[in-house]
Amino acid sequence: MLSDLLANPWRLWLTLGGALLAAEMLGASGYLLWSGIAAILVSLLVWLVPLPWEWQGLSFALLTVLSALWWYRWLKGRAGRQPQSMLNQRGSQLIGQQLTLDETLVDGFGRVRIGDSDWRVQAAENLPAGTPVTVVGVEGITLQIIRRTG
Repeated sequence: MLSDLLANPWRLWLTLGGALLAAEMLGASGYLLWSGIAAILVSLLVWLVPLPWEWQGLSFALLTVLSALWWYRWLKGRAGRQPQSMLNQRGSQLIGQQLTLDETLVDGFGRVRIGDSDWRVQAAENLPAGTPVTVVGVEGITLQIIRRTG
């Protein structure tokens, strides 16, 4: 079996590529994917053009590095095009929401009920209960509010 792989180097690279791709499925974060693809490409190259072992190894190394760099650039560009996620940032999701104060603000601080939650709110001034307000920001777990006009 080993002598057959050494006699046909394209089979060796194909086997290595398959093994790397199988190992990738066990959870290698994507790196073995590109090494496996590089090994399969070297297998195709050696099948088409017989190369000495040195050139095969150099081709594998070069294709692995190039494919990993290409993957990095693709991921970097993709991340820049996606909008900022507000998942699990409930306070940020509330910015712009219009509310009515349930209680009077004392020293600029109070509480307001949103859905099934109570939120601490802060304003630049004391506001009476029943005042319409708008959430303009979040600082920690405190919603920043201003009096709604109109």
